[in-house]
Amino acid sequence: MSQAAATARGHLLRSSLAALAVATAVATMLLVTAGLEGVQQYALAVGARTVGSDTFVLAQVVAGQLSRQELADRLRRNPPIRRSDARYLDRVAGDTLLVAPTTQRGADVTAGGRRYEGANVNGTTSDLSRIRDLDIGEGRFFLPAEDQQAAQVAVIGAEVATTLFPASDPLGQTVRIAGRGFRVIGLVRPQGTGGGVSLDRYVYIPLTAYERAFGAPATLQIFATGREVPFEEAEGAARAGMRARRQLPPGRPDTFDILSPEAARTFVLRLSDRIGAAAVPIALMALLAAVVVVTNTVLVSVAQRTREIGLRRALGATRREVTREVVAEAVLTAMVGGALGILAAWAVLTIAGRATGLALPVRATTALWSLLAAGGSGVVAGWYPARLAARIDPIEALRQE
Repeated sequence: MSQAAATARGHLLRSSLAALAVATAVATMLLVTAGLEGVQQYALAVGARTVGSDTFVLAQVVAGQLSRQELADRLRRNPPIRRSDARYLDRVAGDTLLVAPTTQRGADVTAGGRRYEGANVNGTTSDLSRIRDLDIGEGRFFLPAEDQQAAQVAVIGAEVATTLFPASDPLGQTVRIAGRGFRVIGLVRPQGTGGGVSLDRYVYIPLTAYERAFGAPATLQIFATGREVPFEEAEGAARAGMRARRQLPPGRPDTFDILSPEAARTFVLRLSDRIGAAAVPIALMALLAAVVVVTNTVLVSVAQRTREIGLRRALGATRREVTREVVAEAVLTAMVGGALGILAAWAVLTIAGRATGLALPVRATTALWSLLAAGGSGVVAGWYPARLAARIDPIEALRQE
């Protein structure tokens, strides 16, 4: 190994280029792995924030991956969901389920001379705060009495609050939505973005007040969760209740859709798997290119050291020793390149994580496997040149100038 290190130091530029090729391949593997893992965790976390980790949603249609024709067929088959459906579920499965009918639309929110355009205004009931973790930092959510009385109160997101009240406390202030004044009673902590959409532009108002401001919605979504029962039991109770409500006989498909956390997680995992399936060949191609570069580098080294190798063979060095030295040179070059690739990937992921807010760690196990892959590529790259070096005829080699 010391002889291999001396040889690499003696031809620093050549060895550096080979190490750079390996570093690029290792960095590519780490960036792909950590990037996919970070995006996957982020998508799951956003799904948990927007829907809830133990929450499911009943809707007229969950578009998901439906084609246009499938979406049109589903809309024709599934009738809209009304408040009466939520009341029915509460009546027949209230011991098992906690439900909150919800609707939303975009609307401008104003306060004084300031305007926030395109806020996501949600009309819902007080039970939503018990179903989802809304992460209210200051103030409170509205009460059942305020929902029943169509009280004009609002809980606003961080982006809406900072835009409308940049220099004052929003609590107790009045915002106007659809020409009506709503008193701010709660502030949601900053949530970041999800799917490229800000999660801090939400405004929550009682559903009854929403209907007075905008009219009855075409359909509702019902957020639901179990009351200290397993998730599967709660979802089953909701499905049975809705089928009974719509008098669906056994064997007939549901005339409503259910979006569950598991379905959302499955979609994210399937999407990341597809991306990973395309990314893995790219990383392998980069590693293969690195193997080719290192092989050529070591071949050049062997060609330049033909006389030296012949002299060593004449002085008693065995073919196995020559083979080991050449392979060691390739492995050392690859390992140095692998270490540099890990450092480069760590730096890039750290900068990207700080810029985007994503958690993009380089896990020790991933770094170790990447380093082992670099070492393995060194063995592969050095084997053929090592075999050539071991077959050098000492007499012919010593004749060379």
